[in-house]
Amino acid sequence: MGEWNIAADVLARSRFAVSPLQETVAAVVSLHGGRTMPGLKGWAAAHRPVFRDHLARDAFTAQLIAAAFRPTVFADFMVIPPARSDRTFHDELRRVRETPAEVALADLARQLIGRVPADLVRDDLAERAADLLEWVWTHTVRPDWPRRQRMFQADIVARTHALSTDGWAAALVGMRPGLQWLGDGRLRINAYDNPVRDLVDAELMFIPTTTPGRGWVCWEEPARYAVTYPCAGALADTGGGGHPEALGRLLGPARASILTQLDVPLSTSQLVALTGFGLGSVGGHLRILLDAGLVRRTRSGRSVLYYRTRLGDELVGPGTDQAERTARETSRDRRRKVGQQP
Repeated sequence: MGEWNIAADVLARSRFAVSPLQETVAAVVSLHGGRTMPGLKGWAAAHRPVFRDHLARDAFTAQLIAAAFRPTVFADFMVIPPARSDRTFHDELRRVRETPAEVALADLARQLIGRVPADLVRDDLAERAADLLEWVWTHTVRPDWPRRQRMFQADIVARTHALSTDGWAAALVGMRPGLQWLGDGRLRINAYDNPVRDLVDAELMFIPTTTPGRGWVCWEEPARYAVTYPCAGALADTGGGGHPEALGRLLGPARASILTQLDVPLSTSQLVALTGFGLGSVGGHLRILLDAGLVRRTRSGRSVLYYRTRLGDELVGPGTDQAERTARETSRDRRRKVGQQP
C-alpha cells in the first residue's frame, strides 16, 4: 500500500492550491492520450489535431512525452509542486527548466528501468521539457484558464468547507481512487506496495486539475509534496464558459450563467467562486430559479447544494443527446448521495 505518514505540524500547514503547471500536465495527458474530462470535448477537438501535428514535426518531443508520462507514473522533474511564492505559470516552470540534466535523466531512467532512448540523453533535456510545457500552456491552456481557475476555486471552496466542519476524511472523499484518510496522520495514496513515506518538516498540497484519470502524486524532496486529483464537477462545455444567447435573453445573463453551471450540485459559495457574482446576488437568483422549478436543492452534510431539474436541463441544452443527458444525471445523482442527510 502506498502510504504517507504526515507529521502533525505538516498536516496543520497543508493546503489546497491551484497550479497552472499541474493543469498544463493534465492537458498534455488529455491531448496525447485521447481521454478527456467531461465538459472539455470541444476544447480537445479544437486542440488535439494541432498538438499531434506539433509532435509529428518534432520527434524529440514525441519521444519525451512517451518516456515522461507513463500510465502509472510521471517524471518527477516535470511535475514539481508549486511553492508558496509562485504567482504565475512561469514561476513554476522555472524550476523545471533549471533541473540539472543528470537529475532529469535519472527520473526518466527510473520509470523506463534504465532504457532511456539515446535521443533523450542530452544536456538540454530539462530545457526541452520546459519548452514543451510552455507550448502546451500558451497554445491550449492559457486561453481557457479563467474558467478552469473558477472551477478549481469552487472545488477548493467545497472541500475546505468539508474540512472545517467534518475533518480530513470528509474533505478527501471522492478525490481520487485509492486515496483515503486513515487517521492518526496516515494518508493512503494508492494500493501499490510502495514503501511508507514520512512527511516531516514539509509542505503538503492538494491540487485540482482537469486530469482525465486518477491524478498523480509529486514531490520535491524533502520540502514539498502534492496530490493532484480530478476536479469535482464537469466544466460547462459552452465554448468559453458562457451560456446560450437565447437562454440569456429569456432568464437574464446572471440567472442563465448560474443555471448553466449546475451540471452537478453546487453550493452557494461554489457558485460565487465560479461566476464572480456576490453572495447576495447568487442567493437571490437561486430563489427565482427555485420558484420557477428550474433548480432544486438538497442537503449534503452541513451544506445546501443546488442542482438543475429536468426542465432546467432542457433549457440549458435542448440539443444534448440522450447518452450525454443520462451520463449527467447519473453523475448528479451520485454526487447528491455523498453525505446526504434526510
